[in-house]
Amino acid sequence: MEQKVVLITGGSSGIGKSIGVYLKSNGYKVYGTTRNTAKYPDFKEFELLELDVQKEDTITIAINKLISLEGRLDILVNNAGVGITGPIEETPNDEIAKAFDTNLYGPIRMMKAVLPQMRNQKSGLIINITSIAGYMGLPYRGIYSASKGALELITEAMRMEIKDFGIQMTNIAPGDFATNIASGRYHAPILKNSPYSIPYGATLNAINDGVNDGGDPKQVAEMVLKIIQINKPKIHYKVGDFMQKFSLTLKKILPDIVYEKLLLKHYKL
Repeated sequence: MEQKVVLITGGSSGIGKSIGVYLKSNGYKVYGTTRNTAKYPDFKEFELLELDVQKEDTITIAINKLISLEGRLDILVNNAGVGITGPIEETPNDEIAKAFDTNLYGPIRMMKAVLPQMRNQKSGLIINITSIAGYMGLPYRGIYSASKGALELITEAMRMEIKDFGIQMTNIAPGDFATNIASGRYHAPILKNSPYSIPYGATLNAINDGVNDGGDPKQVAEMVLKIIQINKPKIHYKVGDFMQKFSLTLKKILPDIVYEKLLLKHYKL
C-alpha cells in the first residue's frame, strides 16, 4: 500500500507537532510547516517546510516543493492558528484582522492551494482544526471564537462543493490542551483606567489556567488518525474533557439566556 503524504500547518510545536509525530509513528509520510525554518535547526521529528499561511507566495512555493518531492498530497491538516484575548471594544482592529487572517483566511488559502492537486488525484482529505470555543461567544475571547466558528461554517459549505471530486473534508474542535498557545497569543493590555480591567484580568487568568491544566495534545493526534482511517468522516468532531464537550450539548438544549448565565457563572462575571 502506498504511503500516504500528510501536510500539517503549524507543525513545529503544540498540537501540530503532536499530530505529526503520531502520524509518522503510524507509517505516514509527514511534512509540517513553520514560518521560519531557521528557528528549528535541530528539528528531527519530520520535515519542515517554510510557509506562512498569511502569504500566498510561500504557500505556493511549499506546495510545489512537496508535490515535486512526493508526487501527491493525500491529507492536509489546517492546524496553524493564533489566540487572541481582550475586550472587543479595546482590541486593536489590526490585531483582529491578524487573527482572522491566520485562523480563517489562512486555512482558506491552504485549501485553495491543495484542491487542484487533490482533484487531479481524485482523492484527498482536509481536516480543519477549529475549537470548542468556536461554538459559543466567550467573554474576552470573542474574536477567537468568531474566527474558529467561521472556519466551522466554511468546512460545512466546502464539503458540499467538493463532494463530486473524491475529496473529503471535516473539522476537529479541540478544547483546552497543554500547548504553548498562551505564549504566542495576543493579549489586549489590561488598561488601568479601563471599565473592563477587573473582569478582564480575572478572566485572562482563568483562560491561561485552563490551557496550563489542559489535556495531552496526543488526544487530538489520535482523533486525526481515526478520521484518516474512516471511509466517510463526519462533518464535526470534538476533542476535550467531558465538561468541555458537554457544554456544547447544554448549548443545544438550554434557552440562550440560561446558557449565558452559566458562562457568566463559570467566568465569575
